[in-house]
Amino acid sequence: MDPEAMRRCMSFGFSDKKSKSVIGQYGNGFKTSSMRLGADVIVFSRHLNDRTLTQSIGLLSYTFLTRTGHDRIVVPMVDYELNTSTGTVNALHGRDHFTLNLSLLLQWSPYSSETELLKQFDDIGHHGTKIIIYNLWFSDGGNMELDFDSDPEDIRIAGDVINKFDPGAFRQLHEQHIANRFHYSLRVYLSILYLRIPESFSIKLRGKAVEHHNIANDLKYPEFILYRPQSAGCLEGTVITTIGFLKDAPHISIHGFNVYHKNRLILPFWQVVSYSYRDSRGRGVVGVLEANFIEPTHSKQDFERTSLFQKLETRLKEMTWEYWDYHCELIGYQRKKKPQPSISPLASSYSMPRSGIHQPVVWDQSSTATGITKAPAAAPCQLAAPNSCFVEGAGPLTPNSEGIIGQRSRKRKGCRDSLEFEKVKMQASKGVDAVDDEPSAETHPAVTSTNQLRDSATIILMQENEKLRAKCLEYEKRRVELDQKVTQLKSELGEYNCEYERLMAELKALDPIKNE
Repeated sequence: MDPEAMRRCMSFGFSDKKSKSVIGQYGNGFKTSSMRLGADVIVFSRHLNDRTLTQSIGLLSYTFLTRTGHDRIVVPMVDYELNTSTGTVNALHGRDHFTLNLSLLLQWSPYSSETELLKQFDDIGHHGTKIIIYNLWFSDGGNMELDFDSDPEDIRIAGDVINKFDPGAFRQLHEQHIANRFHYSLRVYLSILYLRIPESFSIKLRGKAVEHHNIANDLKYPEFILYRPQSAGCLEGTVITTIGFLKDAPHISIHGFNVYHKNRLILPFWQVVSYSYRDSRGRGVVGVLEANFIEPTHSKQDFERTSLFQKLETRLKEMTWEYWDYHCELIGYQRKKKPQPSISPLASSYSMPRSGIHQPVVWDQSSTATGITKAPAAAPCQLAAPNSCFVEGAGPLTPNSEGIIGQRSRKRKGCRDSLEFEKVKMQASKGVDAVDDEPSAETHPAVTSTNQLRDSATIILMQENEKLRAKCLEYEKRRVELDQKVTQLKSELGEYNCEYERLMAELKALDPIKNE
């Protein structure tokens, strides 16, 4: 950074990040994150442009501000420019200003002389930045919050992490999985922080490079599902979700989606469904996707709770259950068959065609996806082969020039039940007319068969009613959660408004100093 960029970096609320490929936008990330780790931070930055080399030093010190009683944020900073002809380093912005800021830097930084300060630029090169955080925070128990001793190649949260899983034969497998370790290991977290890493980019932690880890490579029987989110009838983007079972499934109870935004991990192993020991539906199912159509919160640890986010959550739940239902048998689970309503032999005979053979229910799916062709639909109970692809609102997919593969259509349960119910009623009505003309039906009065058919239809309607009742309860629970979230957000908004007013007051107080 040049001197001007350095001042912007050390100032609160300034950001010039307008690119669609970056996530920073508030201008507070560096300050708040560094202050969370330690009380003080000193920044060294060197900039080379048009044969002009500058180097800047800035100090953001909570210790300095509290001990000197400042009621506003003061950031001591000095700038140098290298004279290429003489090879000397000259101070910028006047000698008095330079001397005052240098004295503050030497008093409140770990370095006692100007020579020691300038020596920190030796390993930066012609351009680059070095950030040193010191006076790290301690816990209430008097121990450092960060652990540098357990692993010489890692930085961990002190005390690691409390085991969230039940003890048993697979406890160690759970604890060593990346979904558990990223909570307390910086090296593990950095390995999954970015979805893609350029070849020219690397992260080194305590002298050793961090190896990039693609969570999608940990999946078996993967599928690639295309999702097109819409808002107010407008297409917001296109998302390809990779979903599959973890390689350790079924011996591991980890599940959830890893949601990235502009290449940066926001929600790791986001659990959109829950399961119990009696019902394991969804266990071991993990997905990876990049959702650039929703916005992260200022902390970059969650997303704004918009309608698009809620739609995504609903669709990911459906993906999880659909994938589980079609693939659970591949890892040893038995797919639960939904109970069918019991129909008497008489009613069954009326619902059968004269041939005695059930005819399949067939309907046309006319939706298509760009660059994708349709194939014959798979049977409802058929297990899909791994490495397949599905498109929202489209039928089954087959290989084409685009390289996207699909092997079956998604039949929505509600649509199937409705069609089958209409078919039962239609065939039953035909059956009654046919029997009236046959001598063998004389021993079975038509009124009896009509009542039995009516009972069968009642059973189906009752089952549908129960499903709708369960959905209503779920929506009511969601409404209560959203009301609580609104109350919380209003409270946070009030706090941020107070903080904004305070910062604006400090900014106005700084105007006379800037003029001087």
